[in-house]
Amino acid sequence: VQLQASGGGLGQAGGSLRLSCAASGNTFSKQSVGWYRQAPGEQRELIASISSTSDTYYKDFVKGRFRISRDNAKNTAYLQMNSLKPEDTAVYYCNTGRHVGVDYYPSGSWGQGTLVTVSS
Repeated sequence: VQLQASGGGLGQAGGSLRLSCAASGNTFSKQSVGWYRQAPGEQRELIASISSTSDTYYKDFVKGRFRISRDNAKNTAYLQMNSLKPEDTAVYYCNTGRHVGVDYYPSGSWGQGTLVTVSS
C-alpha cells in the first residue's frame, strides 16, 4: 500500500484543517491507519489511529480536538483538526498497520507528508 497525505497548509490558532490520506491497492479496508506528526527538531509521533472496524484512538494532546475517520470506498482516511494551536505545527504523515488491543503498529513505507503551519 502506498500512501499520500494532503490537505496541509497555513491555519490560524482556533481554526480547522482537514487532512486526507489516500491509499493505493486493495487491502486498505483490512488495515488500521495511523496519523503521525513530526515537528521541527522532534521525533515523529503517533497522534491518532483507526482500526479496520473504525475503532478510534487518540493521544491525550489531541483528544477532543482532532477526529480520525476513514472511507473505505474511497481508500482514504481523514484527520479533522479543530481548535488548532501553534504547537500543532508539524509535517503530518499517515501509515497503514495493525492494532493489537489499543496499541497501533505501523507497517509499510512512509509516504510524503503534508506540512501544517498554525499561526498565533
